[in-house]
Amino acid sequence: MLNFVLPFIVLIVVVVFIHEYGHYYFAKRYGVGVTDFSIGFGRELFGWNDKSGTRWKVCWIPLGGYVKFFGDRNVFSQADQEELLKKYSKEDQHKLFVTKPLYQRALIVAGGPLANFILALVIFTFIYMFAGKDFTPAVIDEVLKDSPAEVAGMQKNDVIIEIDNTKVESILDVSKLIAMSTSEFIDFKVSRYDQEIILKVKPNFVDSVDELGNKLKKRMVGIKLSPYNNQITHKKLGPAQALLQSFNEVYFVTTSSLKYLGSMFTGAGDSSQLGGPIRIAKISGQVAEFGIIPFVSMMAYISISLGLINLFPIPLLDGGHLMFYAFEKVLGRPLSQKTQEGFFRIGMFLLLSLMFFATFNDLKDLGLF
Repeated sequence: MLNFVLPFIVLIVVVVFIHEYGHYYFAKRYGVGVTDFSIGFGRELFGWNDKSGTRWKVCWIPLGGYVKFFGDRNVFSQADQEELLKKYSKEDQHKLFVTKPLYQRALIVAGGPLANFILALVIFTFIYMFAGKDFTPAVIDEVLKDSPAEVAGMQKNDVIIEIDNTKVESILDVSKLIAMSTSEFIDFKVSRYDQEIILKVKPNFVDSVDELGNKLKKRMVGIKLSPYNNQITHKKLGPAQALLQSFNEVYFVTTSSLKYLGSMFTGAGDSSQLGGPIRIAKISGQVAEFGIIPFVSMMAYISISLGLINLFPIPLLDGGHLMFYAFEKVLGRPLSQKTQEGFFRIGMFLLLSLMFFATFNDLKDLGLF
């Protein structure tokens, strides 16, 4: 049990701390007072006050965190704001979040997701610099008989150079790009006798297990790969190239995640792969057993997911606040209290539904349903 719990807590604490620190950084930069910086929810386990009066604390439910601003509350109209300002001195008014220009409030809110993307960039950059990145060409060693690949015309010794218009830089990219594809047909660009050929492959869906023993529905095209001339190409990158590769990885994960979520809404995607804290805890424990590099890589992917989800235009999330600020910019005033409360109810329903669905998948994955 501890093998799952401890890695999960480490992963969540780091990713959540970075997210909340993004909010904290921009708040302090623009002079907003911060009264609380909390990792976790519920009763405080321990904490301390810094010189500016911020209470840094760790609470007993490690499934998130928050930064609380001085005088924190929603202001729905100009009259509300004027009433609020009467309660504070001139000095304290400058520390209120609601008195800041719209662009500063937007940056403070967007700072959390931005910090998550930066964390992923830093992790990938260090991995590529110090552990290296694989650049082994993806050569088809065997095409299974009557498989989708054979039907599409794939042949032994074809070199896969693109999948769905994404460049294949390594043999390791192939399974990842096939798994993340959301189309009925997967476009393969292969090199054959110095000619580039585009083949459309309709994959089969089969019940399978991943390297960690977790159940999943897998897209199979029916090919076996091998390194070119049985030589592995793995090299450490310089800072600039490592950073560029990191940007490419973050961009790929972000766009692929959005496509995958979109496919679930249209019914084309496999919604059973959507998991919550239980699945994250299970996989983080499994990955930690393989070493520090796989574990911090997973931390980077979770950080991207947290940043991306928080940008969704759902009230209660950072993206919901940014949506309200967009309306405020267009209308020249905040939305009315009734309108915002209506959005918050919708947001609460969506989040609770998502949590229920993810938890149900987690329990089903554990064999409890």
